[in-house]
Amino acid sequence: MEEKRNNMPMLGQKAPRFIADSTFGPLKLTDYMGKWLIFFSHPNDFTPVCTTEIISFAKYNDEFEKRNCSLLGLSVDSCPSHLAWIKNIEENTGISIPFPIISDINKEIAKMYGMLFDVNNNTSTVRNVFFIDPSQTIRCILIYPAENGRNMSEILRIIDALQMTDSDNVATPANWMPGLSTIIPSPNNYIDLMNNMKKNNTKNCMDWYLCFNKENDDLRRW
Repeated sequence: MEEKRNNMPMLGQKAPRFIADSTFGPLKLTDYMGKWLIFFSHPNDFTPVCTTEIISFAKYNDEFEKRNCSLLGLSVDSCPSHLAWIKNIEENTGISIPFPIISDINKEIAKMYGMLFDVNNNTSTVRNVFFIDPSQTIRCILIYPAENGRNMSEILRIIDALQMTDSDNVATPANWMPGLSTIIPSPNNYIDLMNNMKKNNTKNCMDWYLCFNKENDDLRRW
């Protein structure tokens, strides 16, 4: 029997393109060209953890929009199921879901993105999060187990870090948050190494290979 494919794309690859039905009507991945996109899957509608996540994504939607970032959900449930679920959420909490949720009944998109628990037997998708940049390149992937919900603050932090990296040609240290110092890219040769040390106050550096863009009062805070 031919093995069914459930291959997850790699960082740096173009996000696999698709056309799908959703709670907002038909859409395609290229509709999000020029914007950042958080493309996430959830196991099933009308389940406890998924419900808390959808509500939390909705509450944080404005924060994502401020970052030129859209949200897009997916599960293998039908559009009628999605619609009944989000209607139930609004009736019970007063919170409307301001982003589309894709119906992937045939699991075609889930297989393209490696979202399935078990491609041969399971009908649920894992809690994947794909960070897709405006050129539709995959920049980061998170995977959570079914029992544990996602952290919106961390997803926003990753978007902030990726955007900072792109705009300022820097790296971000462990536990970085917006407003904290960033890391100057490591030198590739001896001349760059010496220039790096000359340009930067030694208070900014732990050593030649780790220099920050501004004075860091606690080099060991991580």
